[in-house]
Amino acid sequence: MKAILTIGLLILSNSFMIIAWYGHLKFSELKWFSKLGIVSVILISWGIALFEYMFQVPANKIGFSGNGGPFTLIQLKVIQEVITLIVFAIFTLIVFKTETFKINHIISFVFIVLAVYFMFKK
Repeated sequence: MKAILTIGLLILSNSFMIIAWYGHLKFSELKWFSKLGIVSVILISWGIALFEYMFQVPANKIGFSGNGGPFTLIQLKVIQEVITLIVFAIFTLIVFKTETFKINHIISFVFIVLAVYFMFKK
């Protein structure tokens, strides 16, 4: 159960992270947003990133084996990176419809999945 909760929280965390990091690139198409300066955009991104941390910190605390969770620190990091890439890919395809995934992108994702496999191999 802790593994599922950890992964769920990491998915939520990374969803906010992707919006905070890349959402402003799409939000700039909105008339009111396009008039904002870089400082305003940074502050809005920080506000969004606050929600990222509200999910990331508990995910790591619950999931870390040192706190009774199922994952080592290295495993947590690899899981987080894979989730980041998956969430980013979905976000890119849905929000930035001009982006396309090519065979080299798919191959690199396969290698990342293999990295996760080897990370958990005893």
